[in-house]
Amino acid sequence: MSELPAKRLLLVHAHPDDETINNGVTMARYVDEGVHVTLVTCTLGEEGEVLVPELGHLASDQTDALGPHRITELAEAMSELGVTDHRFLGGEGRYRDTGMVWDDSGNAAPPPDPRPDTFWRADLVKPANDLVAVIREIRPQVLVTYDEWGGYGHPDHIQAHRVAMYAAQLAAAPSYREDLGDAWDVAKIYWVGIAESGFREGIRKLRESGDTTTFEGMDPDGELPRFLTPDRLISCVVDGSQYIDRKMNALKAHATQITVDGPFFALSNNLGNEIWANEAYRLVKGIHSPDDDGLEHDLFAGL
Repeated sequence: MSELPAKRLLLVHAHPDDETINNGVTMARYVDEGVHVTLVTCTLGEEGEVLVPELGHLASDQTDALGPHRITELAEAMSELGVTDHRFLGGEGRYRDTGMVWDDSGNAAPPPDPRPDTFWRADLVKPANDLVAVIREIRPQVLVTYDEWGGYGHPDHIQAHRVAMYAAQLAAAPSYREDLGDAWDVAKIYWVGIAESGFREGIRKLRESGDTTTFEGMDPDGELPRFLTPDRLISCVVDGSQYIDRKMNALKAHATQITVDGPFFALSNNLGNEIWANEAYRLVKGIHSPDDDGLEHDLFAGL
């Protein structure tokens, strides 16, 4: 690879579409600022639900051709965001989508008997080594991935978190696997999040507008799902309002998985994109370098 730009950002996600939902405006912003943005996707998303009826035959219980199709969706989404360095962990199809079930508490959980080739059942060292090689090649100052629960309990999100955190440690050790490249210590690591206060305000405005069906059952002043992050844990908020159109176009590229006018994205459509244009992060490694409001607004702050 030719000489890399001065700033380098690595994102580790489980399936095609996770990156755009969580970090679409962030990726577009940093591409525009000349940052080298690398996306590593851990599976092809073979077990995803197909939302397009005419493509239903791609599902895993039919032709099992959804994975290759989602490769093309990811490429189109990355084209919308301007990301040219996107790759699959260990190569296309090395780790299979585990799938998930909903548990009694309404959260995602591993299926009862995952296939032996699934990401969830992989020996942690193997995918970690695949990522160590990328970290030592790209030498990112910033790494972004999920929290320890994967946001909502999906086994592949949890595994992506584990792989990313372990690989970051291994990559920094000069005595570990010299064949994978020179050691590199990632300066800042963030976990993605959705700020609780902003989500509550969005639901509150929906209810005030008379909408009682979007996010049905969620009380803006009551208990909300665990996928939200308490504001006290948010370290950085990236304002991507000027990039929200690119994010929404990238979401549309993931057509088999996402309906952008559905309930999950209704807040952006109904409320001027106030929620999905601001992407929140928890700093778990590195020095917090906030602005006057107590928050960072740049993942590279302080570097």
